[in-house]
Amino acid sequence: MKDVHTEFSRIIAGTMNWGSWGKKLSEKEMGLRIRHCLDHGINTFDHADIYGGYTTEEEFGKAFVKSGIAREDIRLISKCGIQYVCEKRKNKVKHYDHTAGYIITSVEESLRNLRTDHLDLLLLHRPSPLMEPAEIAQAVEKLRFGGKIRSFGVSNFSASQMELIGSVLEVGANQIEFSVTQPGAMYDGVLDYMMRKDIQPMAWSPLGKTFREKTAQTGRIQQVLMDLVVKYHVSADQLLLAWILKHPAGIRPVIGTTSPDRITNAVKAPDIDMEQEDWFALLVAAQGHKVP
Repeated sequence: MKDVHTEFSRIIAGTMNWGSWGKKLSEKEMGLRIRHCLDHGINTFDHADIYGGYTTEEEFGKAFVKSGIAREDIRLISKCGIQYVCEKRKNKVKHYDHTAGYIITSVEESLRNLRTDHLDLLLLHRPSPLMEPAEIAQAVEKLRFGGKIRSFGVSNFSASQMELIGSVLEVGANQIEFSVTQPGAMYDGVLDYMMRKDIQPMAWSPLGKTFREKTAQTGRIQQVLMDLVVKYHVSADQLLLAWILKHPAGIRPVIGTTSPDRITNAVKAPDIDMEQEDWFALLVAAQGHKVP
C-alpha cells in the first residue's frame, strides 16, 4: 500500500463541521474552503460516511466537482463502520458493523458521494467488540486490488486492537483523540506502539477542551498560553497545534474549523519551534502537577 507518511499534508482539514452537523456551508462555500485549504498547503480532507447523518460527503463531492480542482491535487480520507441512527438509516440503535459486505458497500457509497474513484485512506471509525480481523482483511484486500482504496488504517483503536488487526492486515494510520487536554495516548501505549510499528498517528480534536470548557485545567493552560503567545508572537491555537507537532511520533492534527483565517493560522503551526521547557509547561498545566 502507499506510504501514508508522505501522501498527506502536515495539517489535515476535518469536514465533520462543514455540513449539517456544524456550519451548514453552502455548495459554493464548501468549494471556496477546499480551494482555500489547497492554496495554504492543506491537500488532505478527512471525512466519515456518517457525517451530517450520511449527507456531508455528498455535499462535499458536489462542491469539489464544481470547483474544477484536479483529483490528483487532493487526498481524501473517509471512515466507515458506524451504523448511525438518523433519517437516512433504519437503525434502531447506534452500533458497529465491520462485516466485509458492509465495509465494501460503505466505501462504494462514499466514492459515489465524493465523486471519486478511490479513497487515499480508508479508516475503520471505531473498534467493535465483534470485529473479525480476517473478515476485515478480506474486504480491505478486495477494495485495494479493485483500486478503490490506496491505503488502510483505523480510528480510535488501542495498541492491542491495532496489533489484532495488524496480525492479518497492514495498518497504515490510526486517528485518535489527542491534545494537551487529552494526552492519554502518550501514556497508554498507543503512540509508543505506532512509533514502533511506523503507523501514522492523526489527531482529532487537536485543540481539546482548551477553549470549549471553563475548568481548572483549561484555566491553567490558558494562563501558560498567554505568556507563550507573547514569547512566540503567534496565536494560542497555533501553539496548541505546535505542542502536538513536537511529539516525535509525527502526529498530523485534523483541524475542525471552517474559518478561513483559522485555517491560514493552522498551517503556520509547523514553523513554530517550541522549546522543550515550554512544551512541558503546557503538559504540567494540563496535569495540574509537575512531572514525576
